[in-house]
Amino acid sequence: MSAAAFDTSGDPVLDRRLDWARAFLAEGDFAAAAELLAETVEAAPGFAAAWFLLGEAREGQGESEAAREAYGRALALDPADRLGAGLRRARLGGAEGAEGAGEGVMSAAYVRTLFDQYADRFDTALREKLAYRGPELLLEAVRAACDALGRELSFGAALDLGCGTGLAGVLLAPLVERLDGVDLSPAMLEKARALGLYAALEAGEMGAALGAMPAGGLDLVIAADALCYVGDLAPIFHAARAALAPGGLFAFTLETHEGEGVLLRETLRYAHAEQYVRALAQDVGLAVVLLERASTRSEKSVPVPGLVGVLAAG
Repeated sequence: MSAAAFDTSGDPVLDRRLDWARAFLAEGDFAAAAELLAETVEAAPGFAAAWFLLGEAREGQGESEAAREAYGRALALDPADRLGAGLRRARLGGAEGAEGAGEGVMSAAYVRTLFDQYADRFDTALREKLAYRGPELLLEAVRAACDALGRELSFGAALDLGCGTGLAGVLLAPLVERLDGVDLSPAMLEKARALGLYAALEAGEMGAALGAMPAGGLDLVIAADALCYVGDLAPIFHAARAALAPGGLFAFTLETHEGEGVLLRETLRYAHAEQYVRALAQDVGLAVVLLERASTRSEKSVPVPGLVGVLAAG
């Protein structure tokens, strides 16, 4: 897809309409935004960003099927799904087999775009606005797991999945001889690189990075607030089991819910049921050392239900 179809129509007059539409959406005037955007996509039917915003406006009006159609047009124009249109369609439900590759799957392009834009204000937003404490929970969990297993709180090689700016690395690096990190966002990795804590940093998908590790080559795998961007955790759990040396630990935080299986929340983050995690750990051959309810962050001053877990390789 051309850049013009994604973030510009090629016509500055039409492009300015997106700013007006965003202002209407921010004010909650969904009808005005929808009217403006409908005119925009009629004039520029290949304008993916306008179709996406039209989906938001229709959704705000309670017109779910019209919103799905608009998100579908955005997804068809941008199959990489940098805007997350497939996730929006999945949240709205609807007919099986709806148009759009990757619907309901969080695309790497969406996560990369999201965090590249977020990198400069990421730490401040998490700590000050969302009361984020994922790294602290992970450190406490790893310490408790080591006590329960009767092993020292020290590791050889470790991999930080979805390392972001390195918030978890700051706390875990003193426990390991070598710490590597992987993240989809190059902008976030630049922040992590400046810390000087990581031996190597890779821009890529965390499941692929784990899968590329030598069998038994890691003593610790951590994932702080990263698995909420993955629906099906099975590939990552399998890859972690293969990459961990005997006695190695896989420590992570998750968002959770009271139902079964996996839920895509309104925030477009996945929540995983506790029983889903326990069953998956058993399936792949990882022992549950610790799996407790704990919230890593708040939204609108309300703690988000979560889990902190530590699994051990036999």
